[in-house]
Amino acid sequence: MELQGKRIAVLVDLSYQEMEVWYPLYRFQEAGAEVVTVGPAAGQTIPSKLGYPVKADRAYSEVSPAHFDGVLCPGGWAPDYIRRSDAAIRFVSDLGQQGKLLAAICHGPWVLCSADAIRGRRVTCFHAIKTDVINAGGLYEDAEVVVDGHVVTSRKPEDLPAFMRACIAVARR
Repeated sequence: MELQGKRIAVLVDLSYQEMEVWYPLYRFQEAGAEVVTVGPAAGQTIPSKLGYPVKADRAYSEVSPAHFDGVLCPGGWAPDYIRRSDAAIRFVSDLGQQGKLLAAICHGPWVLCSADAIRGRRVTCFHAIKTDVINAGGLYEDAEVVVDGHVVTSRKPEDLPAFMRACIAVARR
């Protein structure tokens, strides 16, 4: 159990990409981490892009970086909703300032952009938000997974195996 004793937040909001929430959630659990879904309101059931539900364990406003070892920002359209929450952005920013795992896939780096967590860092993302990443100071690379310190990014669902190997390695530190 590589991540025994670690606690990872998975951010969830409207129109999340199914594989980019559930695959990481189960992989973190398999590695021994406690996974907490965090969304707009505790107990809220949130539909994915295809309607598949996830229940938020905690609200953005209820979580503290002191109680987590990292965060996962999935793709889909959820990041556009997540980044509208000051509490969510503060949470991600504070985790980043503490050097804890910041993992984002597909459109997830939008959240890292809003949290000013990628300035000067090597990152990747879904090609449609490449300009946003560059404008936020990220050093864009078109790669399956990019690790820069505690920041792990990937482009799309097909990258999930490499992304999760990197996430687990960084969270293990």
